[in-house]
Amino acid sequence: MRRMDFLAAFYTHYGAMRFYKHCAREGLPARMAPVPREISASCGVCVLFSAGRAARPEEHEDMERCYVLTENNAYAPAEG
Repeated sequence: MRRMDFLAAFYTHYGAMRFYKHCAREGLPARMAPVPREISASCGVCVLFSAGRAARPEEHEDMERCYVLTENNAYAPAEG
């Protein structure tokens, strides 16, 4: 299964940390990073992670939005 790269933006730092720990428990490669300028987020922190093509990150209460990295290295809203 092909892995895709995602960016999850959050309303709070706490929400980002919780999701990062969730990724670790699920065995998903993830890291916390500043939110890119073209994406606005309330707390300024995002989680970059990789998941299988069929994987859809579950919505967490503090998640503002989830994006997928496109072939031209831009972030597009992930379709649910």
